[in-house]
Amino acid sequence: MNALYDTIGLNYANLRKPDLRIAARIEQALGSARTVLNVGAGAGSYEPTKRQLTAVEPSAEMIQQRAASDVTVIQGSAEDLPFADKSFDASMAILTIHHWSDQEKGVMEMRRVTRGKIVFLTYDPSFRGFWLADYFPELVTLDEEQMPRIADYESWLGPVDVSAVPIPHDCTDGFLAAYWQRPAAYLDERVRAAMSSFWALGNVSEGLGKLETDLNSGAWAQRYSQLLNLEDLDCGYRLVATR
Repeated sequence: MNALYDTIGLNYANLRKPDLRIAARIEQALGSARTVLNVGAGAGSYEPTKRQLTAVEPSAEMIQQRAASDVTVIQGSAEDLPFADKSFDASMAILTIHHWSDQEKGVMEMRRVTRGKIVFLTYDPSFRGFWLADYFPELVTLDEEQMPRIADYESWLGPVDVSAVPIPHDCTDGFLAAYWQRPAAYLDERVRAAMSSFWALGNVSEGLGKLETDLNSGAWAQRYSQLLNLEDLDCGYRLVATR
């Protein structure tokens, strides 16, 4: 996974700019925590301001793309956090757990080093309804293989609050569902390059061809016309936070 993100990460910071509306949800979930650990921190997206931040990230390429700040950055993995027990008021992991080699171990490491809230932005693999899977049905299988079930978080951590995170129609963060109202973006190789799911799928030429044909013919707009005037959409993303 380090090697994958050393490749994906080449233009990651430019394509994955945190969306302020999603950031506000994460900030709220962290509550009054003063010291926060960001696990699988990538290039630093969604790290809250006005708090003492420590970031752990395995990829050197991602670390190099971080903006200058006073955040303490450590190259390392979720499964072996180099901190004493209860070192942080809160910890967070944003769209990263599907890349961990041992998800339960990583979550329990976060529990070990955290005194209070633990917050995840993740994806519910049981969700159905995002149109992109009509063109790339392999995404459903990939999510089922990679993503923890929502019930797993409660199994690992005890009671959690789970809430939907609708994706704005003009989302600035180029993760997989960010372009649900801008389908032509998925035809752009540069855009797909910042989405780990497309790297995992490999050859997606058949799906891209179908999507391009439907966009050119107007079939996509006709089939999904109900989406065109929405401000946001539930695409299966969930905020999970310990109580």
